[in-house]
Amino acid sequence: MRLARDHYAQAPFKAEPPGATDLAESEPEPATLEVTRPGLVEYARALDLQAGLVRRRAAGEIPDQLLLLEHPHVVTLGSSAHREHVLASDAQLRERGIELFEAGRGGDVTYHGPGQLVGYPILRLRPGRRDLHRYLRDLEEVLIRALARFGVPAARAEGLTGVWTGGRKIAAIGIRVSSGWVTSHGFALNVDPDLDYFANIVPCGIHGREVTSLAECVGGPVSMAAVEDAVVSAFAEVFSLEGVPASGPAASR
Repeated sequence: MRLARDHYAQAPFKAEPPGATDLAESEPEPATLEVTRPGLVEYARALDLQAGLVRRRAAGEIPDQLLLLEHPHVVTLGSSAHREHVLASDAQLRERGIELFEAGRGGDVTYHGPGQLVGYPILRLRPGRRDLHRYLRDLEEVLIRALARFGVPAARAEGLTGVWTGGRKIAAIGIRVSSGWVTSHGFALNVDPDLDYFANIVPCGIHGREVTSLAECVGGPVSMAAVEDAVVSAFAEVFSLEGVPASGPAASR
C-alpha cells in the first residue's frame, strides 16, 4: 500500500525564523477559542484544514482554533513510528477499509475511526506556555477534566504520553509545533469506537497495554455532542480561553 503523506515537513518541531518571536509577542494575548465541529472528515481533508488554519494563525488573521471531528478508519504514522507496529498487512488494511498515512506529528502509530473524538488545536502558544512538555501535559489535563464530567477517573501514566484509566489507554496525543509556536495535530479520545480496530496496530508503539473507551467505562452509550461540550469547557479552563462557535462554511456539519 502506498503511504499518503502529510503536507507538513517530516521534522516534528521547527525552529522559529527571525522575527517570528517578536510578531507573536507583540500580539495581544488571545482570549477567544473558535471551535469548529465538522463531523466526519477524511484524514487528508483534515490535514488541509489544519495547514490553512496554521498559516492564518501564524499571520495573526484568526484567533486560536479547535477542530473537533471524527475520521473514517485510518492508521497514522508519527515521526518516530516503527512500521512493524502496524500488525495488519497492506492487503488486510485495504480489505478492512483502513487508510494508512504518514503524518507530520510526533509519536508512533495511532488508529482513528468513527466513535473517536479527534481534537486539533491550532494555537499560538503564549510566551509563558512555550514549553512542549507543558503543552502535552495541558492537553492531558483537558482530557482528564472532560472525562471527570462523566464520572471516569483518568490520569497520566509515568513516562508515557496520553490519558489512562484503570491501566488502559483512553486517549492518545501527538502534536506538531510550527514556527511562531503555532500548534497542530492534537489528541484522540475514545468515546465509543469499535475497539477491535486497535488489533491492527500496537497503539502508540506501547506493547502490553490495552485500550478502552468512555462508553466501555460507563457501561453504555455516550453522546458525542456531550463529550465535545465537555472537552470545549475543559479546554477553555486549562488554556484560559473563551470557547465560541466558528462562523463560515468550515463550521457547518
